[in-house]
Amino acid sequence: MEAELSGQNPPPQPPGSPEPSGGAEPPGGDHRPHRKGARIADIRRYGQPPGLKDRRNEEHWAGRLYMRDLSPFFGWIALRLGFSPNQLTYMMMLSGVLAGVAVSLPADPLWTALAGAFLIQVYLLLDCVDGEVARYLRQTSVAGVFLDRIGHYLSEVSLLAGLGFMAQGGWENGGWVELGLLAALGAALIKAETDNVVVARAKSGLPADPTGGDRALRPRSTGIALARQAASMLRFHRIIGAVELSLLILAAAVIDTLTGGDDPVAVRVLMVAVAAVAVLQTLLHLVSILASRRLK
Repeated sequence: MEAELSGQNPPPQPPGSPEPSGGAEPPGGDHRPHRKGARIADIRRYGQPPGLKDRRNEEHWAGRLYMRDLSPFFGWIALRLGFSPNQLTYMMMLSGVLAGVAVSLPADPLWTALAGAFLIQVYLLLDCVDGEVARYLRQTSVAGVFLDRIGHYLSEVSLLAGLGFMAQGGWENGGWVELGLLAALGAALIKAETDNVVVARAKSGLPADPTGGDRALRPRSTGIALARQAASMLRFHRIIGAVELSLLILAAAVIDTLTGGDDPVAVRVLMVAVAAVAVLQTLLHLVSILASRRLK
């Protein structure tokens, strides 16, 4: 969710930067309190800059809807306890992985789904808090961005793999586990496709963001552009996102519990749908990138 997250040391600042390294007070009246003297209002002011919730491509809908309202309270606790931004990011990564493990457990699916959904909410909360603490302490860094991306990879891959084991009915090999791993591979490839646009541009000596803004993201082919727009409006790709998937897993587990069947039918239907979306989205995303101006 964060575009600039944790880092043990602040990056070098350009001349005239309002945030000098070394913890000195910057010019211009920015006299934020020490971390142990920070108030909730201070964290909102310095940790949530204007426009944070408007970052449509980076800010999750759950962040805009409720988590950004809750996160300053937990940011206050993190500052008081002395947590660094990186430590919070590592906790975020651990929460995402544990959510997948919880879902995979050979136990009552309703309780494992509840545990997975709860851990993903913790993951989402920490994904907000680590960036807010980093900005408050002026410790944003390239390392923080990297760790944040890895955390997103791990959470989605773990949850999809865990869903495969839930559909299988336990910790044993089978077709459902393989389907879960296929979906996990698709989710990882989608993120890799996005990230490798930046890598390809950097290796070619180009800036990370192509000129032209949103126009550069649109495929040059009218047909592909319309297909991309339709897919974006339907938002079917969201079912492989960690937050949405954890809620869908919980809903499927509730349905299976209410129907009382021996086989987790609803979970297996969800597993098929998720795997199909992951594979299809991997291909469509690749075509969309190649057909756009992002690699120009």
